[in-house]
Amino acid sequence: MKFIKKISEKLVPKFEKGGKYEKFFVLFEVVDTFFLTPAIRTVRGPHIRDKIDSKRFMMTVVIALFPAIFMGMYNIGYQAFLAKGITATLFDCLWEGFLVMLPVIIVTYVVGLGWEILIAYIRGHEINEGFFVTGILFVLVLPPTIPLWQVAVAVTFGVIIGKEVFGGTGMNIFNPALTARAFLFFTYPGKISGDKV
Repeated sequence: MKFIKKISEKLVPKFEKGGKYEKFFVLFEVVDTFFLTPAIRTVRGPHIRDKIDSKRFMMTVVIALFPAIFMGMYNIGYQAFLAKGITATLFDCLWEGFLVMLPVIIVTYVVGLGWEILIAYIRGHEINEGFFVTGILFVLVLPPTIPLWQVAVAVTFGVIIGKEVFGGTGMNIFNPALTARAFLFFTYPGKISGDKV
């Protein structure tokens, strides 16, 4: 890590105000805090004084969601094989569910993080890590057969209206994942609840 820290210390002046690449500070900060813990810590007040920042805290939440993710993958695969009348192993069900969930996860993160980066760039703030959790929660509440364009539209709505309008991570009054899900439910009810409801 000392090697990475030395590289980071050399690059910081180029990305700070007045530096050659100051426009890209937001992206540099994301990479920098991914590899290194921030040097800023609380000094007063009733706060825990450790090196964990919100990025690392959010990643523990994502790790805690792994059992739900795997159960969701298994259930999607199991239901698919059950509908076909095929008996499948645990691995087969997980693999089938993974193949169904992967495009939804990719679209969710590409669109959601794209909006997060764009808005952070416009505001001149650092990129918040909250979307790592929001993105996976959103994927877990979607039906597996949802069209990908609806995923992109809903994520856009959830990030902009459910989160960024109120000031970003920690200031939103609605859960962005559930805001996106509610948007889908009220805009495309046939795709969310099924045509027979």
